[in-house]
Amino acid sequence: MKTSMFPRHSRSFVAKASLLAGTGLLALAVGCGRDQVSHFRVPKEAVADHPDHPGHEEHAQGMPPATGDMPAPPRPTGQGSLKWSLPKGWSEVPGEGMRFATFKSPVPGKNETTVVVLPGPAGGELANVNRWRGQIGLGPIDETTLAAARVVVKSKAGDLNVYDFTSQGQAKSRMVAGLISTPDGNTWFLKLTGDAGPVAKAKPDFMRILESLRLD
Repeated sequence: MKTSMFPRHSRSFVAKASLLAGTGLLALAVGCGRDQVSHFRVPKEAVADHPDHPGHEEHAQGMPPATGDMPAPPRPTGQGSLKWSLPKGWSEVPGEGMRFATFKSPVPGKNETTVVVLPGPAGGELANVNRWRGQIGLGPIDETTLAAARVVVKSKAGDLNVYDFTSQGQAKSRMVAGLISTPDGNTWFLKLTGDAGPVAKAKPDFMRILESLRLD
């Protein structure tokens, strides 16, 4: 009978060494697998900005965060499309993606008006108002406070619910925003934002834009 060239204790040592080497290779493989998975983590910056306020992610109820792969809703036409008249000195820039349009006022300083249209109730009025307040550093409000803050503006397109908020602190920001639902079920948001001083000067013209709204 053929005998092994290694003594019994040597064979035992080799077997143990092989087992340890196999275990080490398995741990290395698992470790490599974990490293590979970590490369697929999405950084925070990959989340797309909300269309009417760059730099802020959307967390309103019923409105998932927008991503670069999310297509913009179809641009309204016909009966569901709002029209407006701009005051003297104002200009309009066509929007991209979910932003329908941008208005530039002749008032010097930081101020801008954006127009956004979203399908359906777009998360609800209270959720949107609280999101707007959060954008200028204000805390959320409840339904009772919401009703007290609401101003109804009439237009040919229907009634708009308008809100006016100013941030606290020395460098104050101000936001005047109106929303209206159209017969096609979409919700339109028109929002004047910027530094408190320029927004105050641009507000009278902005209110005239809201009053000029009509359906195509």
